Amino acid sequence: MSGLRPRRSVLYVPASNARALEKARGLAADALIIDLEDAVAPSAKESARAAAVAAIQAGGYGAKELTLRINGLDSPWGEADLMAAAELTLGAIVLPKLERRGDVVRAVAALDKAGSAARLWCMIESPRAVLDLEELARASSRIEALVLGTSDLQKELRALPTPDRAPLAFALSKTVLVARALSLVALDGVHLDLEDAAGFEASCAQGRALGFDGRTLIHPKTIDVANRIYGPSPSEIEAAHRIVAAHQSALEAGQGVAVLEGKLIEGLHVAEAERVLAMAAAIAATPR
Repeated sequence: MSGLRPRRSVLYVPASNARALEKARGLAADALIIDLEDAVAPSAKESARAAAVAAIQAGGYGAKELTLRINGLDSPWGEADLMAAAELTLGAIVLPKLERRGDVVRAVAALDKAGSAARLWCMIESPRAVLDLEELARASSRIEALVLGTSDLQKELRALPTPDRAPLAFALSKTVLVARALSLVALDGVHLDLEDAAGFEASCAQGRALGFDGRTLIHPKTIDVANRIYGPSPSEIEAAHRIVAAHQSALEAGQGVAVLEGKLIEGLHVAEAERVLAMAAAIAATPR
């Protein structure tokens, strides 16, 4: 588990907002998505690209994973965005508005031609993308994460916003299922109501329960909640230590299974406990 990396909080940062680009350097988010797409007006696309390139090249973002969301390749700016991204040192390039496997193949071919080995995060924002998700996610070994775009998906479904996100239940679960089957990262969509702190916390708890690795965010004030909910809690860490210790004691006693507090401890419990401890160690080792 040496490659385990926390992605509890993934903040969108508008590339057209110089103050946001600067402020993001000091935030406690695990990752940043420098955004050239939805957060940038059409008239500002070219200047935003230049600002993003300058900010990324200048650095100063510490240990945060730095990614760049380009415009869709069918847009007037997408290909130039992709070529600019190919020249940068990034954790990943975030591809929006994907529909089918061929959309990923097209981006990969352009990156190959440019000599870039950049990793990819794929945004899932439409009914077609959800239906073809497994095929899309298998399109390239470059793919590292699936990012659910719940706002666009809700619009495309003509679904009503509900506190329990029931209209999105299938898409939420399928994203996690495909991510786990293919050993990818699964990131939940944004919460748009910044005044609804209780609703945001509840939806983070829901996402964590479903198996998401973290949450995409649109405001710095939500980072701490996402970090807390998507990271192992002190009680989870303590329980994981007890499980590993009980398993080790059973092995030393020549027993095939362990019993802890009346519950049978099997290999699957030990593996999950070890993952929890590895993630806690990765979080603790990341400078803030």
